[in-house]
Amino acid sequence: MKFKIDENLPIEFAEMLQAEGHDALTVVAQELSGSEDSLIGEVCQQEDRILVTLDLDFADIQTYPPNEFPGIMVLRVGRQDKPFLISVFQPAIRLMDRETVANKLWIIEETRIRIRG
Repeated sequence: MKFKIDENLPIEFAEMLQAEGHDALTVVAQELSGSEDSLIGEVCQQEDRILVTLDLDFADIQTYPPNEFPGIMVLRVGRQDKPFLISVFQPAIRLMDRETVANKLWIIEETRIRIRG
């Protein structure tokens, strides 16, 4: 699978996905830092990449309908320190072996993962 890691997440997310054999690029590496959400969404559609982000705006299914995107994974957490974010994302990587991400909205929380779409 192909992923785009938003600028609000650690680069380690891309490294973790790459270690599992996925293609992962960061918004920062593509010089898209500070871009509007709509542009990030368009780039993900054009590149057929699943967006991984902390930006809760991407959880709005009216603005970002899951069936129109390669996939959206939004982390909804109370803390944003790097070790904590990594620990919350690791179960999602394991779950991708059993659940589809394509055209879905994944809400990744501290104790559960909800999948819509």
